[in-house]
Amino acid sequence: MRAVRAGELDADDAAESLIARMTEGEVLGLLDGDSPRWLLPFIPLLLGRRPFVAGAVPRLGIPGIRFSDGGRGVVIGACTAFPVTMARAATWNPALEERVGVAIGLETRARGANYSASVCVNLLRHPAWGRAQECYGEDPVLTGRMGSALTRGVRVNVMACVKHFALNSMENERFEVDVTVDEHALHEVYLPHFKAVVDAGADSVLSAYNRVRGEYMDVNRALLTDVLRNEWGFTGFVTSDWVFGTHDAILSLQAGMDVEMPLRLLRARDLPAAVRSGQVAESTLLLSTRRILRTSVMHAANREQASPGTAVIASPTHRALARQVAAESIVLLKNDATDTAPLLPLAPATRHLAVIGRLATRANLGDHGSSRVRPPSTVSPLQGLREALPLVRMTTSSGRNLRAAATMAAEAETAIVVVGLDQHDEGESVVTGGVDVGVLGRSVGWALLRKPLVGLAHIVSHFVRGGDRRSLELRPSDARLIRKVAAANPHTIVVLIGGSAILTEGWRNSVPAILLAWYGGMEGGHALASVLTGAAEPGGRLPFALPTNAAHLPPFDSSAKSVVYDDKWGQRLLDTDGHTAAFPFGFGLSYTTMEHALLHHRFDDADRSAHVRVTNTGSRQGSTVVQIYAADVSVKRPVAQLLGFTKVALQPGAETTVRVTLDAGPTLQRDPATHRWSSRAGDWALLAAQHSPASWANAVPLRRVEGSHAGTI
Repeated sequence: MRAVRAGELDADDAAESLIARMTEGEVLGLLDGDSPRWLLPFIPLLLGRRPFVAGAVPRLGIPGIRFSDGGRGVVIGACTAFPVTMARAATWNPALEERVGVAIGLETRARGANYSASVCVNLLRHPAWGRAQECYGEDPVLTGRMGSALTRGVRVNVMACVKHFALNSMENERFEVDVTVDEHALHEVYLPHFKAVVDAGADSVLSAYNRVRGEYMDVNRALLTDVLRNEWGFTGFVTSDWVFGTHDAILSLQAGMDVEMPLRLLRARDLPAAVRSGQVAESTLLLSTRRILRTSVMHAANREQASPGTAVIASPTHRALARQVAAESIVLLKNDATDTAPLLPLAPATRHLAVIGRLATRANLGDHGSSRVRPPSTVSPLQGLREALPLVRMTTSSGRNLRAAATMAAEAETAIVVVGLDQHDEGESVVTGGVDVGVLGRSVGWALLRKPLVGLAHIVSHFVRGGDRRSLELRPSDARLIRKVAAANPHTIVVLIGGSAILTEGWRNSVPAILLAWYGGMEGGHALASVLTGAAEPGGRLPFALPTNAAHLPPFDSSAKSVVYDDKWGQRLLDTDGHTAAFPFGFGLSYTTMEHALLHHRFDDADRSAHVRVTNTGSRQGSTVVQIYAADVSVKRPVAQLLGFTKVALQPGAETTVRVTLDAGPTLQRDPATHRWSSRAGDWALLAAQHSPASWANAVPLRRVEGSHAGTI
């Protein structure tokens, strides 16, 4: 490693030198996990206690891939729990997300791992997806920018893995579902953000469980090799999703899936004989071996040299960062005036608050599946408010008794209702029907045992928590509580907790203020209190559109064995069909008011940017997200496409001009035959806005230099 770091030896030569010294068994050992198959039942327990290792060769000093999950913090031991990925998407702040990546990388390394599967960039096609909280929302550009930022931060200390490649956006049938998608939607909608993260330096890609066009992803050569490597130039290695993500030891290797994780299962059983018989060519074996070793050597040579101690884990610095992110993620959806001023922030003279709801006293960090983080401490909404307002009288109720809750609300100056979702409503499906039990061994895969085992898995899957959501509404009891409290006290604030869209139509007109506070991490209660009191502003903007009716979104069948994905979902589908969102993509209020004015733009290979004048016209310091959209205005209903964004903070009355870098991708199309990109037809126009626009009346023509986008992106 010292020679590679010093430039005396390149990583390819170092990998070749290691391979030349390895036995056949050691080479084959690089291609799957080091743990024996009998550890399968203990994976949930061990995942939180130690890294899972693949390909370690101690005698040669090869540490192997030392895996930790980490989408919202490190899952090993007690570590900093950041807000979930969807919450961080709501910050619209890539620089802040890169800092989160650095912190996650530091804590991952301090826990003895060198590989973090922390970068999840699957697109939110429908908010009922159980693991929506693990992604960055519905937009490819926002997802690509945020995922790239996390990647850059993580890989300062550990190898960064992006997942789940590709088209993984439903949970209950993730092991079986077959996704049909045409070439244009695949390359222009569902893959650009993966490519952005690859271009940002991702060391590894984790393949998904699902099928695409009839082929499971571990054996999908068209995507793993033809696109990922040949078209995009990815030089890192691919690992399988765990246990049931490898369906064929030989075909998966030939397709470009390098490492079966995390146990010795199919490859340990089948590869040795296949290599000896010549069924697997030596060149195929060595191709994966070189990718694994070269990437590992490059990482070891280029990572931060100083190893962090355990003192960095949940350190004051990381706790402060978690709190900042949580505050900046909170989206103020509604803030009507009560009496003479908006209800929020809380009036300094407030002396009595009623804090009501079953989630008011819970930290509620999100899913309890593989991404679960167990921090050393947590802060609930009620605790955060009590610490922020020690002189204010606070009464509290779970809200189970509606009459008592209403009476309590009526006696207070302001009522705060904390409701929403938890790990029982959405998350990873811990037990899912449809798994290929044959990977556990020939005896288990035997026909007489396969059927009852699969049947048992299906039965159990109906009783475990998590999985895809059954409804986009609140629990009926929560909705009844909101209406009852609002009827008793006109100064009612609703705080929503969850991982994606929650419909509000049944009650939003009865309350003056609504906050979306997500699963806010270990410091979420402190962050929420800071926003409610005005110590911090609500900095969040929606990373998805929140519709008025679930029927306005694409169909979602959590039990489907096959689905068709097109290029219309979320805000794009609302625009196409002429439906107005309850709260559009990119929406979020502030405690001040801002004005945007597009000054000029350039859109060619030399420079793709827009300059926007931003003015704080309010009386408080605050921030805004300058969002640049484009659309073909020649059609009856233009469909907004986000091209770029930047967050800016201003003092009251201040004005500045910001430069926003624009992404050409949404205005381009890919030729399936030549793989070349060219401008889409139409009359394209540009707008600077504070959320996805409803009108294009003030748009300016997008000035493109024809032919400047030919080639690949």
